[in-house]
Amino acid sequence: MIAPPQHTSVLIVGAGPSGLMMAAQLLRYGIQPVIIDSKPGPTDQSKALAVQARSLEIYRQMGVVDRLLQEGKKAKGLAYYKDGKHLAGLDLGEIGNDQTLFPYILLYPQSKNERVLLDYLTQATCPVYWQTSLVSLKQLGSKSEATLQSGNDTYNITCDYVIGADGAHSVIRKQMGMHFKGDTYNHKFFLADVKLKAIIDDQLVSLYIDQRGFAGFFPLPEANTFRIVASLPDELEQQDENLTMNAVLPALNSITKKDLQVEKLNWFTTYKLHHRMATAFSEANCFLIGDAAHIHSPVGGQGMNTGLQDAYNLAWKLAAVLKGQMVGNILTSYADERMPVAKELLNTTDRIFNVVTSRSWFGNLLKRYVVPKVLKFGWENNSIREQFFKRASQTGISYRDSKLSLSLGRPTDIKAGDRLPYLEIFDEKKKALTDIHTWCAKPGFTLLTFGHVQESFLFAIAKWLTQDYNGAINFFHLPYSSANQKVFDVLQITEGTRKAVIVRPDMHIGYLNDLIDIGMMDNYLHNIAGFTYL
Repeated sequence: MIAPPQHTSVLIVGAGPSGLMMAAQLLRYGIQPVIIDSKPGPTDQSKALAVQARSLEIYRQMGVVDRLLQEGKKAKGLAYYKDGKHLAGLDLGEIGNDQTLFPYILLYPQSKNERVLLDYLTQATCPVYWQTSLVSLKQLGSKSEATLQSGNDTYNITCDYVIGADGAHSVIRKQMGMHFKGDTYNHKFFLADVKLKAIIDDQLVSLYIDQRGFAGFFPLPEANTFRIVASLPDELEQQDENLTMNAVLPALNSITKKDLQVEKLNWFTTYKLHHRMATAFSEANCFLIGDAAHIHSPVGGQGMNTGLQDAYNLAWKLAAVLKGQMVGNILTSYADERMPVAKELLNTTDRIFNVVTSRSWFGNLLKRYVVPKVLKFGWENNSIREQFFKRASQTGISYRDSKLSLSLGRPTDIKAGDRLPYLEIFDEKKKALTDIHTWCAKPGFTLLTFGHVQESFLFAIAKWLTQDYNGAINFFHLPYSSANQKVFDVLQITEGTRKAVIVRPDMHIGYLNDLIDIGMMDNYLHNIAGFTYL
């Protein structure tokens, strides 16, 4: 292999989705990392499948979302069966209308996500050092020295920061001395990628449950092809190392009450599921993201998406510190913001998964009589359905309690820390339709001002940003117009009033104020966000 450089600003250990996204985001900000992985190359065998709206928004910001939309499949609905009987159905098509440009769940395997990110790295001439393992890591003042092993070759590389994206058995986490608290679910499970004869609808996520266990069928982009996740029958748990698809097929037929016929088997494996979380997400100059920081049940397709957002949250902060734009203290906000998200996700998915996998008489009563009624009632309620989408899509994640969030002025429904809502905009200057996320697509912070503002004052704002921040902050203004009434309504800006919004690089609101005041905004950027004077 080509020897890695003797020094790098960021060493990323692990080239799964989280590590690749971390590298891709750093590249957007002009930071060239070194990324290593002990595997011989990217794998086609991956458990994650769902790409949520918030992840699609990230891919859009990177300019690669069209590929996912072309190659993926939208989940049109969910069908719930108990003992082979259809008890409930949910329409998942366009469930998040008006909340995002991607109001659905996209079925697109983790392996394909990795390919998209690898191609992004390749275009930026950032290689992945495959078959390269981290042997040891030691602190050298504010830097670290990593010893890497590739075949018979050993390399020593110093780095300013280390990112542990090396999965549930993270070497970085262990070397940092962090505990991985949680537990392992009692029963074993199997996973298979198969093409079936057309008995199960390949447009729906189908969940089958009976007294012995469960089986979930998740459509893959190819016709009549599914990712199957199911509990392993008790009588087969002791021989799972030698199991085949044919061995578990009778159990699948029993749960579904169908005669399933496998036309093609692409992958089959057995495994145990865990729910665990690291006691800390950072130590000195080392950070954990993705499965190295938290693992949980597959309920809701949250795992991979949460790892992508970990990287998305950390990368812009790390890049700003490395480029001297922001003080190092901002890096503590990574764990402050992401640990509560991971903890809440673990608790939620664990509770739901325990109900789904329960084999007790009470659990079976819940699954037969209570769950279908709750699903039906909830789906008919617009407010509950909206909240479900916000949680599942991860568009509802907020950092309101973060030290980087400052809301001033009168109380509004949208607050600093929230994700910037997706809103279509008629650009009065260009006389063309666009959206507020497009305005914030460039790397860096974005200042948005709304309402009637004299042109001379807009020039003063632009001059201040240029002189004090040297292009690190983008700036857009939207004057009041009837064409943009919805924007003003959602942001609760009444006619004749104004608003200033500073949007972070990860599309979360950092600052919100009814006043457009340069002094107040400057105070936020320097004393709260941590900008240095450039």
